[in-house]
Amino acid sequence: MANKILLEVVTPSKLLVSEEVELATAPGADGVFGAMANHSPLLATLKIGEMHYLNEGNTVSIALSGGFCDVSNNRMTVLAESAEIGAEIDVERALRAKERAERRLQEAEARKEEIDLARVQAAMARALTRIRIAGQ
Repeated sequence: MANKILLEVVTPSKLLVSEEVELATAPGADGVFGAMANHSPLLATLKIGEMHYLNEGNTVSIALSGGFCDVSNNRMTVLAESAEIGAEIDVERALRAKERAERRLQEAEARKEEIDLARVQAAMARALTRIRIAGQ
């Protein structure tokens, strides 16, 4: 594992990634951060966004819906609420989720209703991240 770090991305339903990588970046609550071999210990809260990892010249993108990250002993463990590899994202489903969030915002604005704005914004951010990661 010379010059590599073990990356594990875990969701409540599965182990999504378990691979030695050269570099991994994640969307921290305070900004994007990266980890490589021999990185200092780190514990971070993750927000909705894009995660990437590099291995032997190949970059893989993952859509994250928040969670936590622990970096220590040449290992980066991501505990995510949900995570999807870009190539596996159902783009049609993501587009429908985006449309639903847009509709809820428009309806609430037209009726001057109280809505859970944070929840709708999170739904929109998840949909947009999934669409972007899928390359659309």
